[in-house]
This record gives sequence, structure tokens and C-alpha cells, in this order.
Amino acid sequence: MLEHAPSANTAKADAAARTLVVRREVIGLSWVELLMETVVRFTLPHPNGEPHSTGWPHALLITERIETLTTGVSLLENDLNRYGLRMGRPIRTRRQATLASLAAELGVSRTTVSNAYNRPDQLSPELRRRVLETARRLGYPGPDPVARSLRTRKAGAVGLLLTENLSYAFRDPAAVGVLEGLALACEDAGVGLHLVPASPGREDLAAVHRAGVDGFVVYSVPDDDPHLAAVLERPVPTVIIDQPRIEGVDRVGPDDAAAVTQLADHLVALGHRQIGVLCMRLGRERNDDFVTAERQSGAHFHVQRTRLEALATAFSSAGVDWATVPVVERFDHTVDDGASAARQLLDAYPQVTALVCTSDILALGALAEAARRGLRVPLDLTVTGFDGIAEAERSGLTTVHQPVLEKGKVAGRLLLSSAERVGPKVITLPTELRVGRTSAPPRTVEEPWFGG
Repeated sequence: MLEHAPSANTAKADAAARTLVVRREVIGLSWVELLMETVVRFTLPHPNGEPHSTGWPHALLITERIETLTTGVSLLENDLNRYGLRMGRPIRTRRQATLASLAAELGVSRTTVSNAYNRPDQLSPELRRRVLETARRLGYPGPDPVARSLRTRKAGAVGLLLTENLSYAFRDPAAVGVLEGLALACEDAGVGLHLVPASPGREDLAAVHRAGVDGFVVYSVPDDDPHLAAVLERPVPTVIIDQPRIEGVDRVGPDDAAAVTQLADHLVALGHRQIGVLCMRLGRERNDDFVTAERQSGAHFHVQRTRLEALATAFSSAGVDWATVPVVERFDHTVDDGASAARQLLDAYPQVTALVCTSDILALGALAEAARRGLRVPLDLTVTGFDGIAEAERSGLTTVHQPVLEKGKVAGRLLLSSAERVGPKVITLPTELRVGRTSAPPRTVEEPWFGG
């Protein structure tokens, strides 16, 4: 590396660099671009082709330091300091276009520009196109959402609270359907959707408190969930999807008791009395095991509790002692969990002729376990689900279909129309028992069971 003692030209170099700093602040050059321009300024050739001897060493030094930036940041900073620059100083960019400057450029009113973003129906398509194209050219980002929310006292977004990991909303088919329906309702209303996930076993009430939303849709949470309590403390409208049932709060969901009763009646009519049940989590604490009667009756997830109660009522009416019916719970909701639950139940109760699953996901896992055991479905084992997801339909699963997409849409519309009505509203969605290829009469004594 060349060594060069400071000369009388250092003052000129310093002045030149400072001049470039001023110009950088006007035209928005980054500090790396500034350094490169400094190099160019100091390496203009003489008429005879030789570089300026006074500026060249300084320029070469800076150039070499740029090349070793990743391993010599401290050295580069020393050179920047020599020319009055500081790496830690925020870089100012060109002055940003504003609504007023955009209106002046177009020769229209500020209201016209605002309408192009907030009320596009007030402008002709051609005028709106011209406004947006000019905005892009000038770098205008659109109306300030913070200023707008302060002015209108509206955040322009709906919050979706789900007490699951965020990935669950994009992995679970029923949740995906609800999310899509809610998103469609928000799109129609011109508002955004803000996801507020709360991972199981971890309280993050601050996520609820700081969410800038105009209202909440709460998706299927237990009645003792602290995040739900935090939502209800906020002075914004709330709609609950599925559970829990809270007096005075809007809710959207199916009639779980009626739907499960119809399914149970179907199994009873086929002749099943030896049944087992696979259910989703009943409370916030993890349990991956058989469920006691006390845990069933005290379940904090109302949907699961209602479905178990409906099954108990229907089979008790058919002469089945519900206390003898094995129920296995799974905290996580995956096909693998359904398979492990079926394995646990069938290992302990091989005489079971029908597995009633409170979701299609668990039922798909049960089908996988039946195949692993060499059981013929439905000849050796009947399997049923609940939800009516696409994969269940492809598998020919006997299940209760519920309109999950419509569920999300209705919840969104209900929330967004809350200011137009007085009093809470509960909307019950229709369900349909779809008998597929996985249910049949139980095996008889004459037809031996091939399980193992």
C-alpha cells in the first residue's frame, strides 16, 4: 500500500470531499458512491496521460480501503474521518415527494391525489392512472398511514388472534380456509389483516395490546386464554369464530352438537357400539393420553367439549355406557398425531370397530395407522372425521362438512358492520354429513378381524 504524507493539497481534498457531502445530501448518493466519486475527482488524467500527483495517493489509498472493506472497516473509517465523514452518521437522501408536491406536479388538487389512494371510485381510471404513475416517478409512497389513523382514529386493519404458532394458520387446512375467507372480507372492505399469533404455552399479551387494529376476530381459543381476556379489555369490536361462547360477544360457527349427533346416529344405525374417540386438545396444558370423564366435562375448548357431549348423549341413548368409551387426546394437530393417537387407542382397545375423530386431520392419521396395521377400512374399522377438508374428500372419508371459507367471510363482514347495529349477533353456519367410503357396519363373528 502506498504511503503518502499529508501535503498542502490536503485542504483542497478536504474541501472537495465536503463539497461532495453537500451534493450527496441533495441528490441522495450513498457514502460508497461518494467515495468512488472522490476517486474519480482525484484521478482525472493530465493531458499527457499521467494522474495528478497531488491527489492520486489519497485516491489510491481510499480505493484500496474500499476493496478490503469487509476485513478493514476500522481502517476505512480512519480515512473517512480524515475527510470529515462519519460512518455512524445516518445518510440523508433526497427530499421525499409529498402529497402537495405531487398535486402541484400534476396540476390537480390535493384532494384529487388523496382520492386516488383512498377513494378511487371518485376519479376516472385515466386520471387515477396518471396520478399513480407520477407518484411512482417522483417517489411518493402514498398517504402516511400513521397520520391518516390519527386523523380518522382508524387503523384500517382487522386483527386475527389465534393461539397457535403462526405457521399453523398456513398449514392446517381448516385454518387456511378461515384465513382466506377473512382476507376476502377485508379485501372487499379495503382494510388490511393483521395476524396476532400466540404460541401455545407462551403468554405474549403485549402483542394484543400493541396491535394497531380496529377490531379483532378471535379464532377458536379456550375460554381461559389470557390473550382473549386482553382482546376483550380493548375498546374495539370483537367477533369469535367457533369458540368460546361468551355472552354479549358476536360469534360465528356451526351447531357442533347437532352435527355430531347426526354423525353418531349414522354410526349407531350401522350397528357400531364398540367405539373409540380421538379428540383435539381440551385445555391449554399438554395432554397426549387417554382422557378422564372429569377432563372431558371441564374442557376449556368448548367445541371439543360440545362434540364429546353430543357423542356421549347419542351413544348412551343407544345403550352404550359412555364411561367405557376410550377417548384419546392430542395437544398438537397433525396427521402424525392422529396416527399416534389411533395407535395408542387400538393397542389398548383392539375390539373397537369405529374411530370417531373430532377433526379430519386426526382421521387422516387414523387411516394411516389402520393401513400400517393391515386393517381394512371400512370392513375391519370405520373411521370418521369433522371439517370436510379437501384431502378428506379425496380420501373418501365419512365426515361432517362445514363451510370454513364462508366462516371466515361471515366473521369479517360481521366485524366490519358492527358499528351499524346494536347488540351482539350469533350466526350459525350449516353443516352436512357426507358419507364416504370409510364407514360401514361393524365386522361380525363370522367375518374374523385381521388386525394385529
